[in-house]
Amino acid sequence: MTPRHLILGLQHTVAMFGATVLVPLLTGLNPAVALFTAGAGTLLFHLVTGRMVPVFLGSSFAFIAPILAAKEAGFSLAAVGGGIAAAGLVYALFALLVLLIGSERVRQVFPPVVTGPVIVVIGLTLAPVAVSMAAKDWLLAIATFLGAVVSAVFFRGLFQMIPVLMGVGVGYLLALLLGRVDLRPLGEASWFGLPSFTLASFEWGAVLLIAPVALVTVMEHIGDILTNGRVVGKDFFARPGLHRTLLGDGLATSLAGLLGGPANTTYSENTGVLAVTKVYDPLVLRIAAVFAILLSFSPKLAALLQTLPQGVLGGISMLLFGMIASVGIRTLAEAEIDFTHSRNLIVVSAVLVLGLGGAVANLGSVQVAGAAVPLKVSGMALAALAGVALNLLLPKQLEPEELATEEERLP
Repeated sequence: MTPRHLILGLQHTVAMFGATVLVPLLTGLNPAVALFTAGAGTLLFHLVTGRMVPVFLGSSFAFIAPILAAKEAGFSLAAVGGGIAAAGLVYALFALLVLLIGSERVRQVFPPVVTGPVIVVIGLTLAPVAVSMAAKDWLLAIATFLGAVVSAVFFRGLFQMIPVLMGVGVGYLLALLLGRVDLRPLGEASWFGLPSFTLASFEWGAVLLIAPVALVTVMEHIGDILTNGRVVGKDFFARPGLHRTLLGDGLATSLAGLLGGPANTTYSENTGVLAVTKVYDPLVLRIAAVFAILLSFSPKLAALLQTLPQGVLGGISMLLFGMIASVGIRTLAEAEIDFTHSRNLIVVSAVLVLGLGGAVANLGSVQVAGAAVPLKVSGMALAALAGVALNLLLPKQLEPEELATEEERLP
């Protein structure tokens, strides 16, 4: 390991930092715990995958809505952690399934016509959360949004790769100048200390609210691993194998939930850094993970993040959630999905309507400790299942060449 490796590792830490700490800030979880579980989860992922895949695992935005729903339903942070840990086990089940049926069949089950609109649903489902926070202080929200946009569009080099940090910095500075920041928690926090871990407890209600979202994030994982492989020039589906990357992601998510952190997911931000720097050594990502763990041991940093005004969080969320939806649209565009085919229109339409319309499939209830716990699938998970089912069941339409052949056979 050289000083160059350390600098490159720090750059990856900066790239993942904004999004990783934003999720706990939006959901009420602890940012320091999120940094610790992101770092520890990344190291665990690299261990499971034979230290071959240059990936960083950070906080997943897909779990924001179900975490907020679980909290609104009265579940504790410990119960939320149990739901997240259970979501990691869903990954492990998928890993076993992939091992049994082969990764090529997985590519057929989760094509872009399914994964694209599901990613759009992830972003647009969170849109009301962003607008609600921004509405508490539109001046700070707009300043934050514009700061991130200027950084991403007009800057070059490192500053172009950290628009989240730049936008939050602009908004926070303006809030300080206007006296809209409560700095008392910052003064009371110490410089060094253990993260405030919350050990998970398992309650069926919270598990059923949160764990099904893993059906969606598994699709996200497949897309991210494919993209990462294209950037690096390797087929990670073949080696170390999709089953191992899924297992690594799942174990990292379970670890995060057990300690009170948000669910982990493979980060496209860091894949973007790989594409820019063309340094694909997985060691650099492990160095970034160690930096994240070290940062988690500063309560002062956690307190600073918790002083961010809602308007600032709303402004940056407007950009991030919109970008998630845009990635879904890009997935459809890059796959050159033909929307003149009615089956493609049907699959995408069903995913969007079920995912954005709040559809719920009630599956009855089960008795747990003498109480009836409802079984239901809703939102993104329901949309993902519907998309997969329709894509598998609807017949493939004839290509133009095949149609011409059929016409020639007619009398």
